[in-house]
Amino acid sequence: MHDVRELIALGPEAVRRLARRDHPLDLDALEAAARRRTAAEERVSRLRAELKAAARGGAPGEEGRAAARALRDRVQEAEAEARTASAELTGALRTIPNLPLDEVPDGRSEKEAVEVRRGGPPVVAGEVAVPHHAETGERLGLFDTARAARLSGSRFHLGRGRGARLERAVGDFLLDLHVERHGYTEYSVPFLVNRETMTGTGQLPKFEEDLFATRVGDRELFLIPTAEVPLTNLVAGETLTDAELPLALTARTPCFRSEAGSHGRDTRGLLRLHQFEKVELVRVCAAADAAAQLELMVGHVEECLRQLELSYRVVLLPAGDMGFSARMTYDVEVWLPGGGAFREISSVSDCGTFQARRAGIRHRDAAGRKGPAATLNGSALPVGRTVAALLEQGWRPDGSVVLPDALVPYTGFRTLLPGGRTA
Repeated sequence: MHDVRELIALGPEAVRRLARRDHPLDLDALEAAARRRTAAEERVSRLRAELKAAARGGAPGEEGRAAARALRDRVQEAEAEARTASAELTGALRTIPNLPLDEVPDGRSEKEAVEVRRGGPPVVAGEVAVPHHAETGERLGLFDTARAARLSGSRFHLGRGRGARLERAVGDFLLDLHVERHGYTEYSVPFLVNRETMTGTGQLPKFEEDLFATRVGDRELFLIPTAEVPLTNLVAGETLTDAELPLALTARTPCFRSEAGSHGRDTRGLLRLHQFEKVELVRVCAAADAAAQLELMVGHVEECLRQLELSYRVVLLPAGDMGFSARMTYDVEVWLPGGGAFREISSVSDCGTFQARRAGIRHRDAAGRKGPAATLNGSALPVGRTVAALLEQGWRPDGSVVLPDALVPYTGFRTLLPGGRTA
């Protein structure tokens, strides 16, 4: 969330920067809402001072008590008006996305992303017709799409046998890499969180239609769309010192997304499911350190793909294609030869102080100065999309799939062969 004073101070510059995200900022309405809140708060302060003075030297007897009651009623009325004005302003601010950094390119879709670099084995395209990972998974007996649909409907996945083993291996490998080599602290987090937690990272109110929710009695909870939500909110409402930062947090969780608005896209396979597993990275740092932390996190994602011997590229997203809370995002895209295209496997975002303001995460420096901290997050990696890339890049013309060396200690096999065999 923004500091309204900073947005107003930026004036037309804030309007220009948000226009790059296709968000029309009504600066006049925002200023009017801010003035209403200030005026209401000033009235509360004035009336409270009058009530305090009356308590010290007001008229005696029934006349004095009546005057005090009337003044207390006015104070309560003013407090209610102040709460309403504050809620209206906060509600307006919560709908405004983060301001893109100047180095973020213009554009509204992934087609306008700027390629930064490539990594992993060189991409070889067009020599052999590689099958889609869904076809390979069914042929090798790794997936059971029909039973998944019978259990839950479309866009759910069921791994079986060696397929389930491969998914577990990928998740374990990724967690070990981030904990043992990259220095993240692993957490086991709740998969259901409350509205306040969802609001803290920006999922609410903007993306409520994309969330799965449950209600038992008067208790409302949301299934997490990513472990970013509970991990970032672990320190909500806290003030962190230089000695505690940066925080490096990771968790492997299921993620639940309705994928509203994506009907007809990627309906086959593992790319766009209502439920999937993902290893998430979150870092919390001093605001001045955010840019360096972003580059570090992208490096951690790239190391996953290098270890898994997968071809990939890094792109810088344009302003109009970034997530609501991000001010700068790198997408890491893996090569999927079955579709002949690079596809996103991770988004690593610098949110600046945007989420920290919403969640009340503060930083106190060595001089005692306080301000909002910065938060960053990234996938490293989603298990399903990683398995999809392994099945397509590791496919061989005899129908087998060869896995990278890094996974062998986790799977117990290197090659997936037809007929349920391994080698």
